Amino acid sequence: MNPVTAALADAEPAVFWLADPAAPQECPPLRRNIRCSIAVVGGGYTGLWTALRAKERDPRADVVLVEGHRIGWAASGRNGGFCSASLTHGRANGVARFPAELAALERLGQANLDAMQATVERYGIDCEWERTGELAVAVEQWQVDELTDAAAHGGLLLDTAAVRREVDSPTYLAGLWDKESCALVHPAKLAWGLRRVCLELGVRIYEDTPVRSVRRVGDHVELATRTGRIVADRVVLGTNAFPPLVRRMKPYIVPVYDYVLMTEPLSAEQRAAVGWHNRQGIGDSANQFHYYRLTADDRILWGGYDAVYHYGKRVRAAYDQRPETFAMLAAHFFETFPQLAGLRFSHRWGGAIDTCSRFCAFFGTAYGGHVAYAAGFTGLGVGATRFAADVMLDLLGGEPTELTELEMVRSKPLPFPPEPVSYLGIQATRWSLARADRDGGRRNRWLRTLDRLGMGFDS
Repeated sequence: MNPVTAALADAEPAVFWLADPAAPQECPPLRRNIRCSIAVVGGGYTGLWTALRAKERDPRADVVLVEGHRIGWAASGRNGGFCSASLTHGRANGVARFPAELAALERLGQANLDAMQATVERYGIDCEWERTGELAVAVEQWQVDELTDAAAHGGLLLDTAAVRREVDSPTYLAGLWDKESCALVHPAKLAWGLRRVCLELGVRIYEDTPVRSVRRVGDHVELATRTGRIVADRVVLGTNAFPPLVRRMKPYIVPVYDYVLMTEPLSAEQRAAVGWHNRQGIGDSANQFHYYRLTADDRILWGGYDAVYHYGKRVRAAYDQRPETFAMLAAHFFETFPQLAGLRFSHRWGGAIDTCSRFCAFFGTAYGGHVAYAAGFTGLGVGATRFAADVMLDLLGGEPTELTELEMVRSKPLPFPPEPVSYLGIQATRWSLARADRDGGRRNRWLRTLDRLGMGFDS
C-alpha cells in the first residue's frame, strides 16, 4: 500500500466539525401558519447573523428563522474556520473591483472582525476563537515577488529562514504574516453558538423546514413550507450556494465544491517537527491554493486546491466525497510536510460554496424592497456574512446608510452565461490557472480576457 493510500485508509467520510459532541438538539419544524416582522431563510452564518443583528438593533422585533435541514450543516459548519477581515476576497481583488472605496471597505472589514470577536466574548460563545492572524507562504519564486509587493500594504515579510522558523516546510521560500486581519474558529461551534444566542434573544427557529416559494401579498411577504406558511413584513434570504428563491439571483451564483482533509492529532514529536508555535492560519500563494490550520487538539486541517463545478449548477450530497481529490490533497500534504510521513487522516469531506464572477458578496432587494439577499461569498463567508447581515437590514430599512451607499452594495457582478458555456468557461479557467501556476504566474490569453471583462481571479 502506497503512503497516500495508507494515510487515507481509515479516514471517515464525515465532517469533523459537525461530529463534535457539542452539537445541540434540533429545533422542531414549523407545523402551522405564523406571522412575524422579519423572516430569515437559511440557518447558516448569513441567516444567523441577520437574526441576531435584527434583535440587537430592535429587541422588540419578532424574528423567525427557518432552515431546510439543520443549523450550520452546510458551508457554515464544514469550512476551514478562517475568519478573515477582508470583504473583497483579498486586497488585490478589492483594488481591481472597488479601487475608489477600498480604504473604506478595509476599515469596515476590520471593524466587522473586531465586532465578531466582541460578540463571541459578550455572549460567551465557545467556538475556539483564536486571533492568530494568517501566514501567506510562497512556494515558487514568482510568489515571493508578489508577497514582497504585498508587504508594502502591511504585514510582516519573512525570508526563507524566518518563515521556516515559524512553520517548517522545505517548500517555503518566503512568507507574509498578517497578524491582525484573521481569526481561527471552530466553524460548527460558531454556528451553534449564534443559534443559542438567537434563541436566548427571542428568535423563533424552525429546522427541517425548507421554504418552497416566496410571494408578495400586499404589504407583506408569504413564505410557503411543506407544513405551514409564514407571513412577514420583511424577508432576508441567506440560501447562498443553494438554488435561490428569487429568480433574478440565479444567473449570478455558481456552486463550487471544495474539499478538506483532517489529520489525527499530532504527537509531541510531530508537533515539534513542524513548529507552528504561533498557530497562524496558512495559505500558499498559488492560483490553485491550499489553506491549512491547527485545531484545538493539534490536528491539521488541509484543504483547497481542487475546486470542482458540476454541470448545471448541481448541488448533491454525493458530491461531498471525491476520492481522486482526497488522494491529490494527501499527496500535496506530504510534499509540504515530509517530516510527518506516517501521519494518518481521520476525516475527509467536501461541500458547496457560493461564488460569483467578482469573487466577493453581492447584495440586492426584491418584491418592492420587502426582500433582501446576499450571496457570492466565495469562501470568505465566515467573516463577511456578519457584514452582509447589516447591509441587508439597512436595505430593508429603506433609508440610505454608509453601507447601502457603497459601490460594492449598489453594483452587481457580471452574470454567468447559460450552459454549456458556463461549464466550458469554468473548466477553461481551472486549466488556465493551473497552467499559470506552472508557468511562473503568467496568465494566458483566456485569463487576460477574463481580467479585462472583470471576471478574472487569482488567490
